[in-house]
Order: sequence, then structure tokens, then C-alpha cells
Amino acid sequence: MDKAKKIKEGLMLPLMEAFYTIQGEGVHSGVPAYFIRLGGCDVGCVWCDVKESWEAEKWPVIPVEEIVDRACEFSGRMVVITGGEPLMYNLGPLTALLKKKGFATHIETSGAHPFSGSFDWVCFSPKKFKVPHPSIYEKANELKVVIFHKSDFEFAEKHASLVQGNCIKSLQPEWSKANIYTESIVDYVKSHPDWKISLQTHKFMDIP
Repeated sequence: MDKAKKIKEGLMLPLMEAFYTIQGEGVHSGVPAYFIRLGGCDVGCVWCDVKESWEAEKWPVIPVEEIVDRACEFSGRMVVITGGEPLMYNLGPLTALLKKKGFATHIETSGAHPFSGSFDWVCFSPKKFKVPHPSIYEKANELKVVIFHKSDFEFAEKHASLVQGNCIKSLQPEWSKANIYTESIVDYVKSHPDWKISLQTHKFMDIP
């Protein structure tokens, strides 16, 4: 089987980086986690702080067995698959092997591609730059909307109306705009208590 077919079937994936750290944002903030960052993204967020992840061709294509073996070297058993946009790929083989090795599988995604893989936690962070695929809404455990502009509050409510009722909803100030929108986010959450605030604590604490 050639490399392109293996990528299509999710047996090999472009790996930008993988590292053991502390989850810095969202519901599981503060939990040790092994991050698997896949290369490739067609969403193009203007504020993205890992733009180098966008070009999949820049990164080595690794068999999923090797990716999982590296994760097993660390004591934590929570894996976060991120990108780039990880749902560009079939994540079934990778998540099946991670679960076989005893990992809790999490994903951070814009939902811009059809859902794949077996996950214990799905953090859905929709972006205006590419419409989410409908398959994400029933899968999302957490809806995390980045506030970059005042219109993002309305954008957040639009997607909140589409996720399941038990989905946890949070608003997160975009890092460079935090001084502009944090007060508005606080006021919004106080008047809309079905939302909560997510902060990028890893940036405050300078944790990679």
C-alpha cells in the first residue's frame, strides 16, 4: 500500500509535533495531557498561533503505531489530538490504537470536515472562516467559541442552538484581544449563565 493510500485510510498521518504538557484551556484545563498535533489546515484563522501547521507537506508522515508508541513513553493517559485541523484525516485507526493502550482520547477541532474516530471528549471550536460539517453537532461535548470581534457573541449563540443540550458552552478571549473583550465576556456570561469562560492558562503560566 502506497503512502497516499495509507494517509487516506488513517494508517499514517502528518505529524507536526507531539509533546507532554498540561492542558491549558477548556473544561480539562490543568490536566496533564499528551498532545498530538497533526499538520494540515484549510480553515485559516487569522489569529492562529501555529500557522506553520497549515501545510501538511512540511511534516513527516508517521505510522499511527509509532505515534502511539511515543505517547506511551509518558505517564499521563489523556491524549489531545489537535492541529492544524485534525478532522482532515480519518482518525479511526489512531484513536482505536490509543484506546487499546488505555488512553482517554480528546480532540480539538473546528468541525470543518466529516467526523471520524472514537473520542471520549470532543471540543468543538467553530470558526467563521470555514463552515462546520453537520456531523460535529451531535458529537460535541464542549463548544468553545473564541471572541475576536463583537459579532462573535451572536456567532456563538448560532452554534449553541445546534449542539446537544448537555454540551458545555464556553467563551474564550482571543489572546491578542483579551484586553478589549474580557470585560464584555464577563458581562455576557453573567447575563447568560448557560455559558462559562475559558482562559488560555498555559499562556499566563508560560507552559508550552
